Amino acid sequence: MNNDLKWSEFARVDMRVGTIISVSDFPEARKPAFQLHIDFGEELGVRKTSAQITKKYERQELVGKQVIAVVNFPKKQIANFMSECLLLGAVDGEEVTLLNPDLPVPNGVRIS
Repeated sequence: MNNDLKWSEFARVDMRVGTIISVSDFPEARKPAFQLHIDFGEELGVRKTSAQITKKYERQELVGKQVIAVVNFPKKQIANFMSECLLLGAVDGEEVTLLNPDLPVPNGVRIS
């Protein structure tokens, strides 16, 4: 079975840089998670998502952090919360390390 991704398929994935503007606990989630609001700039605005990142991150350290997310997946209902983007991270067992630019960039910048 060939799992090679075609360039045209990859090009459809819209990954953008955004800044986390608020974080709250998500007690309704099956696994410990936060609810995040991320500012993706003028074109996309603020989107919300949930993330199981409570093992490595505290709420207060996340606010103001730039992150990378996929912004063109369909919305997904998670418990009583509607997720509007997918935060990207490196997954090692149950620990997730968020992906982020190493220097500040404008919100909404496309990852390619």
